[in-house]
Amino acid sequence: MQSEVMFAGFGGQGILLSAKILAYAAMEEGMEVAWVPSYGPEMRGGTAYCTVVVSDKPIGSPVIRNPLHLVAMNRPSLEKFAPVVKPNGVILINSSLISIVSGRNDVDELIVPVNDIATKLGNVRSANIVALSAFVARSKIVDFDILRESVKKEFSKKAKLIPLNMEAVKAGEEAGKPKG
Repeated sequence: MQSEVMFAGFGGQGILLSAKILAYAAMEEGMEVAWVPSYGPEMRGGTAYCTVVVSDKPIGSPVIRNPLHLVAMNRPSLEKFAPVVKPNGVILINSSLISIVSGRNDVDELIVPVNDIATKLGNVRSANIVALSAFVARSKIVDFDILRESVKKEFSKKAKLIPLNMEAVKAGEEAGKPKG
């Protein structure tokens, strides 16, 4: 089965890093993976996005017009990409920066104040890890323990950042679990 995830936000929010960590986790699980980042004016604060395709079979094309899932870190990203998400996918909305919802009733809408959670943990820059973890906890696209190890591995060269990001993983997992 193939799943596509669009990560979108503004430059500097760690969009490409979140997508890379998900791609590595899926590879660790033995899946086929395509990671397609978008470069350009995004680096200056415009909309940045990256698609990750995860499949148990070879991937025909990494170019995706209609992803199954969306992780929207800012309002322009939600407005741009939510309409093209396939039915039955997950749309994560960063409610710290987005005051609206997707307007979709055919998706699992996950509303998480990721910036607020990251700030409470001590560094807003871990918001992308909170969002990634909440998304994986809800979508179950990869095994959560493998995701946790992939985050540790990503920050292994900056060991002082591991404790913060492990807290972000834990907080995201809690936020992503279905309520009730």
